[in-house]
Amino acid sequence: METTTRSGTGLAIPVLVLASGMIAIIGAFLGSGVLGGTPIQLAAGGWLNEDSTPLAPAKGAFRIWSLIYLGLLVYSVWQVLPAQRRSARQQVLRPWAVAAMLLNAAWIWVVQAGWLGLSQAVIVVLLAVLARIFVLLGRSRPDGPADAIITDGTFGLYFGWVTIATVANTSAVLGAAGFDGFGMPVALASAVLAAAALIGVATAWFGGGRLAPALALSWGLAWISVGRLDGGLVSTGVAVAAGICAAVVLIAGIVLRLCRGRRT
Repeated sequence: METTTRSGTGLAIPVLVLASGMIAIIGAFLGSGVLGGTPIQLAAGGWLNEDSTPLAPAKGAFRIWSLIYLGLLVYSVWQVLPAQRRSARQQVLRPWAVAAMLLNAAWIWVVQAGWLGLSQAVIVVLLAVLARIFVLLGRSRPDGPADAIITDGTFGLYFGWVTIATVANTSAVLGAAGFDGFGMPVALASAVLAAAALIGVATAWFGGGRLAPALALSWGLAWISVGRLDGGLVSTGVAVAAGICAAVVLIAGIVLRLCRGRRT
Protein backbone atom coordinates (compact mmCIF):
# COMPACT_ATOMS: atom_id res chain seq x y z
CA MET A 1 0.00 0.00 0.00
CA GLU A 2 1.40 3.37 -0.99
CA THR A 3 1.53 5.66 2.01
CA THR A 4 3.81 8.47 0.87
CA THR A 5 3.29 11.50 -1.26
CA ARG A 6 5.45 14.32 -2.57
CA SER A 7 2.99 16.94 -1.37
CA GLY A 8 2.55 18.12 2.18
CA THR A 9 6.20 17.62 3.18
CA GLY A 10 6.55 21.05 4.80
CA LEU A 11 7.34 21.62 8.44
CA ALA A 12 4.44 23.85 9.49
CA ILE A 13 1.87 21.20 10.40
CA PRO A 14 4.37 18.70 11.87
CA VAL A 15 5.77 21.48 14.08
CA LEU A 16 2.23 22.36 15.12
CA VAL A 17 1.75 18.73 16.19
CA LEU A 18 5.02 18.90 18.13
CA ALA A 19 3.95 22.13 19.84
CA SER A 20 0.55 20.63 20.70
CA GLY A 21 2.24 17.61 22.22
CA MET A 22 4.39 19.85 24.38
CA ILE A 23 1.34 21.85 25.47
CA ALA A 24 -0.51 18.65 26.42
CA ILE A 25 2.39 17.25 28.42
CA ILE A 26 3.42 20.49 30.14
CA GLY A 27 -0.22 21.36 30.81
CA ALA A 28 -0.81 17.96 32.38
CA PHE A 29 2.30 18.29 34.52
CA LEU A 30 1.43 21.75 35.78
CA GLY A 31 -2.29 20.99 36.13
CA SER A 32 -1.71 17.79 38.09
CA GLY A 33 -0.67 19.71 41.19
CA VAL A 34 2.82 18.18 41.25
CA LEU A 35 4.42 21.61 41.64
CA GLY A 36 1.80 22.84 44.09
CA GLY A 37 -1.84 23.72 43.83
CA THR A 38 -4.77 21.35 43.76
CA PRO A 39 -4.27 17.78 42.51
CA ILE A 40 -6.62 17.05 39.64
CA GLN A 41 -8.54 14.47 41.69
CA LEU A 42 -9.38 17.09 44.30
CA ALA A 43 -10.30 19.87 41.90
CA ALA A 44 -13.91 20.63 40.93
CA GLY A 45 -15.18 19.85 44.40
CA GLY A 46 -13.39 16.50 44.55
CA TRP A 47 -15.92 14.84 42.25
CA LEU A 48 -13.17 13.17 40.24
CA ASN A 49 -11.66 11.55 43.31
CA GLU A 50 -11.45 7.74 43.49
CA ASP A 51 -14.22 7.53 46.11
CA SER A 52 -16.54 10.14 44.61
CA THR A 53 -18.89 7.89 42.61
CA PRO A 54 -19.45 4.15 41.99
CA LEU A 55 -17.76 4.48 38.58
CA ALA A 56 -14.59 6.24 39.72
CA PRO A 57 -11.40 4.20 39.16
CA ALA A 58 -8.95 3.76 42.03
CA LYS A 59 -5.92 6.03 42.02
CA GLY A 60 -3.64 3.40 40.49
CA ALA A 61 -5.58 3.57 37.21
CA PHE A 62 -4.11 6.96 36.40
CA ARG A 63 -0.61 5.52 36.00
CA ILE A 64 -1.61 4.79 32.42
CA TRP A 65 -1.31 8.50 31.71
CA SER A 66 2.48 8.21 32.06
CA LEU A 67 2.53 5.69 29.22
CA ILE A 68 0.11 7.73 27.10
CA TYR A 69 2.07 10.94 27.59
CA LEU A 70 5.32 9.15 26.78
CA GLY A 71 3.71 7.85 23.61
CA LEU A 72 2.45 11.32 22.67
CA LEU A 73 5.90 12.79 23.27
CA VAL A 74 7.59 10.16 21.10
CA TYR A 75 4.91 10.51 18.42
CA SER A 76 5.17 14.31 18.39
CA VAL A 77 8.92 14.15 17.77
CA TRP A 78 8.85 11.13 15.44
CA GLN A 79 6.27 12.54 13.04
CA VAL A 80 8.52 15.55 12.35
CA LEU A 81 11.21 13.32 10.81
CA PRO A 82 11.53 13.60 7.00
CA ALA A 83 10.20 10.11 6.28
CA GLN A 84 7.08 10.77 8.36
CA ARG A 85 6.54 14.19 6.82
CA ARG A 86 6.11 12.36 3.49
CA SER A 87 3.65 9.84 4.94
CA ALA A 88 0.11 10.23 3.62
CA ARG A 89 -1.09 8.39 6.72
CA GLN A 90 0.45 11.00 9.00
CA GLN A 91 -0.77 13.89 6.87
CA VAL A 92 -4.36 12.75 7.37
CA LEU A 93 -3.83 12.13 11.08
CA ARG A 94 -2.03 15.34 12.11
CA PRO A 95 -5.00 17.76 12.40
CA TRP A 96 -6.87 15.25 14.56
CA ALA A 97 -3.78 14.60 16.67
CA VAL A 98 -3.47 18.34 17.32
CA ALA A 99 -7.12 18.49 18.37
CA ALA A 100 -6.76 15.47 20.68
CA MET A 101 -3.71 16.86 22.47
CA LEU A 102 -5.09 20.38 22.89
CA LEU A 103 -8.42 19.04 24.13
CA ASN A 104 -6.53 17.00 26.71
CA ALA A 105 -4.86 20.14 28.04
CA ALA A 106 -8.18 21.99 27.92
CA TRP A 107 -9.90 19.31 30.01
CA ILE A 108 -7.27 19.57 32.75
CA TRP A 109 -7.51 23.32 33.02
CA VAL A 110 -11.31 23.34 32.86
CA VAL A 111 -11.36 20.90 35.79
CA GLN A 112 -8.81 23.00 37.66
CA ALA A 113 -11.10 26.00 37.15
CA GLY A 114 -13.90 24.03 38.82
CA TRP A 115 -16.10 23.85 35.72
CA LEU A 116 -17.17 20.23 36.01
CA GLY A 117 -20.08 20.57 33.59
CA LEU A 118 -17.84 22.06 30.91
CA SER A 119 -15.33 19.27 31.48
CA GLN A 120 -18.03 16.84 30.35
CA ALA A 121 -18.41 18.63 27.03
CA VAL A 122 -14.65 18.72 26.53
CA ILE A 123 -14.11 15.03 27.24
CA VAL A 124 -16.99 13.98 24.98
CA VAL A 125 -15.47 15.98 22.11
CA LEU A 126 -12.07 14.47 22.93
CA LEU A 127 -13.58 10.97 22.79
CA ALA A 128 -15.17 11.76 19.42
CA VAL A 129 -11.83 13.01 18.06
CA LEU A 130 -10.05 9.87 19.27
CA ALA A 131 -12.76 7.70 17.72
CA ARG A 132 -12.15 9.52 14.44
CA ILE A 133 -8.41 8.87 14.76
CA PHE A 134 -9.15 5.20 15.40
CA VAL A 135 -11.21 5.01 12.20
CA LEU A 136 -8.59 6.86 10.15
CA LEU A 137 -5.78 4.62 11.34
CA GLY A 138 -7.85 1.55 10.51
CA ARG A 139 -8.07 2.59 6.87
CA SER A 140 -4.37 2.03 6.22
CA ARG A 141 -1.65 -0.31 7.39
CA PRO A 142 1.14 1.07 9.59
CA ASP A 143 4.35 2.00 7.79
CA GLY A 144 6.31 -0.66 9.65
CA PRO A 145 6.67 -1.70 13.30
CA ALA A 146 7.66 1.78 14.53
CA ASP A 147 4.50 3.31 13.11
CA ALA A 148 2.39 0.51 14.59
CA ILE A 149 3.81 1.03 18.07
CA ILE A 150 4.20 4.80 18.10
CA THR A 151 1.05 5.82 16.24
CA ASP A 152 -1.47 2.99 16.55
CA GLY A 153 -0.28 1.95 20.01
CA THR A 154 -0.29 5.43 21.49
CA PHE A 155 -3.62 6.57 20.09
CA GLY A 156 -5.17 3.16 20.75
CA LEU A 157 -4.30 3.38 24.44
CA TYR A 158 -5.47 6.99 24.48
CA PHE A 159 -8.83 6.05 22.91
CA GLY A 160 -9.42 3.10 25.22
CA TRP A 161 -8.58 5.06 28.35
CA VAL A 162 -10.66 8.12 27.43
CA THR A 163 -13.61 5.78 26.80
CA ILE A 164 -13.68 4.74 30.46
CA ALA A 165 -12.61 8.21 31.62
CA THR A 166 -15.71 9.61 29.91
CA VAL A 167 -17.84 7.18 31.88
CA ALA A 168 -16.19 8.30 35.14
CA ASN A 169 -16.50 11.98 34.19
CA THR A 170 -20.20 11.57 33.40
CA SER A 171 -20.75 9.83 36.72
CA ALA A 172 -19.00 12.71 38.50
CA VAL A 173 -21.14 15.33 36.77
CA LEU A 174 -24.34 13.46 37.62
CA GLY A 175 -23.21 12.92 41.21
CA ALA A 176 -22.46 16.60 41.62
CA ALA A 177 -25.96 17.35 40.33
CA GLY A 178 -27.47 15.13 43.04
CA PHE A 179 -28.43 12.19 40.82
CA ASP A 180 -28.77 9.01 42.92
CA GLY A 181 -29.11 6.43 40.16
CA PHE A 182 -32.92 6.23 40.46
CA GLY A 183 -32.37 4.71 43.87
CA MET A 184 -30.59 1.72 42.26
CA PRO A 185 -26.97 2.86 42.02
CA VAL A 186 -25.49 -0.65 41.80
CA ALA A 187 -27.83 -1.79 39.05
CA LEU A 188 -27.37 1.40 37.05
CA ALA A 189 -23.59 1.37 37.47
CA SER A 190 -23.47 -2.26 36.35
CA ALA A 191 -25.55 -1.44 33.27
CA VAL A 192 -23.21 1.43 32.36
CA LEU A 193 -20.19 -0.83 32.80
CA ALA A 194 -21.79 -3.45 30.56
CA ALA A 195 -22.37 -0.77 27.92
CA ALA A 196 -18.72 0.29 28.16
CA ALA A 197 -17.66 -3.35 27.75
CA LEU A 198 -19.90 -3.69 24.70
CA ILE A 199 -18.23 -0.63 23.19
CA GLY A 200 -14.86 -2.19 23.91
CA VAL A 201 -15.80 -5.45 22.17
CA ALA A 202 -17.23 -3.54 19.19
CA THR A 203 -14.05 -1.47 18.99
CA ALA A 204 -11.93 -4.63 18.92
CA TRP A 205 -14.18 -6.12 16.26
CA PHE A 206 -14.25 -3.13 13.94
CA GLY A 207 -10.59 -2.40 14.60
CA GLY A 208 -9.52 -5.71 13.15
CA GLY A 209 -8.04 -6.94 16.39
CA ARG A 210 -6.04 -3.86 17.39
CA LEU A 211 -5.25 -4.60 20.99
CA ALA A 212 -4.26 -1.25 22.52
CA PRO A 213 -7.81 0.12 23.04
CA ALA A 214 -8.91 -3.12 24.72
CA LEU A 215 -5.88 -3.08 27.01
CA ALA A 216 -6.55 0.49 28.15
CA LEU A 217 -10.30 0.01 28.57
CA SER A 218 -9.91 -3.24 30.51
CA TRP A 219 -7.26 -1.52 32.67
CA GLY A 220 -9.73 1.22 33.59
CA LEU A 221 -12.54 -1.24 34.26
CA ALA A 222 -10.27 -3.36 36.47
CA TRP A 223 -9.33 -0.32 38.55
CA ILE A 224 -13.00 0.55 39.02
CA SER A 225 -13.34 -2.93 40.48
CA VAL A 226 -10.37 -2.30 42.77
CA GLY A 227 -11.85 1.02 43.87
CA ARG A 228 -15.14 -0.58 44.87
CA LEU A 229 -13.43 -3.28 46.91
CA ASP A 230 -11.20 -0.93 48.86
CA GLY A 231 -11.60 2.68 49.90
CA GLY A 232 -14.38 4.94 51.01
CA LEU A 233 -17.05 3.74 48.58
CA VAL A 234 -17.18 -0.05 48.77
CA SER A 235 -19.66 -1.88 46.54
CA THR A 236 -19.18 -5.58 45.94
CA GLY A 237 -21.83 -5.63 43.21
CA VAL A 238 -20.16 -2.90 41.17
CA ALA A 239 -16.73 -4.46 41.79
CA VAL A 240 -17.87 -7.82 40.42
CA ALA A 241 -19.55 -6.21 37.41
CA ALA A 242 -16.46 -4.12 36.63
CA GLY A 243 -14.19 -7.14 36.97
CA ILE A 244 -16.32 -9.24 34.63
CA CYS A 245 -16.48 -6.41 32.09
CA ALA A 246 -12.69 -5.96 32.24
CA ALA A 247 -12.19 -9.67 31.56
CA VAL A 248 -14.70 -9.66 28.68
CA VAL A 249 -13.03 -6.72 26.96
CA LEU A 250 -9.54 -8.13 27.40
CA ILE A 251 -10.45 -11.65 26.25
CA ALA A 252 -12.39 -10.33 23.26
CA GLY A 253 -9.46 -8.15 22.26
CA ILE A 254 -6.97 -11.02 22.51
CA VAL A 255 -9.21 -13.51 20.66
CA LEU A 256 -9.91 -11.07 17.84
CA ARG A 257 -6.22 -10.25 17.62
CA LEU A 258 -5.34 -13.93 17.30
CA CYS A 259 -8.06 -14.47 14.70
CA ARG A 260 -6.74 -11.54 12.70
CA GLY A 261 -3.25 -13.01 12.91
CA ARG A 262 -4.44 -16.27 11.39
CA ARG A 263 -6.07 -14.48 8.47
CA THR A 264 -3.00 -12.42 7.56
